[in-house]
Amino acid sequence: MKVLKPTLFLILMALAVVACGPKGSTVETSDAKAVASSEDAVQLAVNTDKSIVTWIGSKPAGKHNGTINISEGKIGVNGDQIVSGNFTIDIKSLEDLDMAGSDGAAKLKGHLMSDDFFAAEQFPQATFELTGIDLFNTAGLEADSEEFVTENTPAKLSEILVENPTHFISGNLTMRGTTKNITFPAHVEISNGVVKAKANFNINRTDWGLMYGDEASAVDKAKDKFIYNTVNVGFEIEAATEASASAQ
Repeated sequence: MKVLKPTLFLILMALAVVACGPKGSTVETSDAKAVASSEDAVQLAVNTDKSIVTWIGSKPAGKHNGTINISEGKIGVNGDQIVSGNFTIDIKSLEDLDMAGSDGAAKLKGHLMSDDFFAAEQFPQATFELTGIDLFNTAGLEADSEEFVTENTPAKLSEILVENPTHFISGNLTMRGTTKNITFPAHVEISNGVVKAKANFNINRTDWGLMYGDEASAVDKAKDKFIYNTVNVGFEIEAATEASASAQ
């Protein structure tokens, strides 16, 4: 696993080789890989008050956006190098923001918690476990793929790319009992015992068995009989030692 010393950002960014990065509008997805670990790592606790997952789901007639809480997590560092990491996502904490407080929001959440989507009673948590981290390089990105065009076509990967990406992060994302390895661009900072990471990317929900309204099976897409398989996922993670956290 490649790691990055923050003090060498500018030099290494210029010398970086092509990393294995996202393809098309959704991130690269593959079978689960070995989780990164180190016995010498200092474990930094994820600050759940400053960490969050965001989502946007779309269909031709509209789209919804919201948040999901991160319940716990750790980032392992060795000196100024990230060597491991994981966090747990509380699926039942999902909230819709565009209809916040309305009956519509409650109905949507109920549907998303059902077996049509997350099957939250059986799978109340999702997890992400770091498997690798490489330097970001634009050559590692491929051209956006085409989506079925409507007024609410999901944004392309190039349109939602996090500002000033520094790395490609790879990890095992587990949802609904299915684990897939994904690779996505992120902006990572390490300073004074605090790690901050921010990313925004697209996944294909059907890779994790969220098949309701699968657009691949729609007979006539023009009749709004499907939900886009492309879902936007974003996250902000902050982790620190107790001393660093109290000093902020």
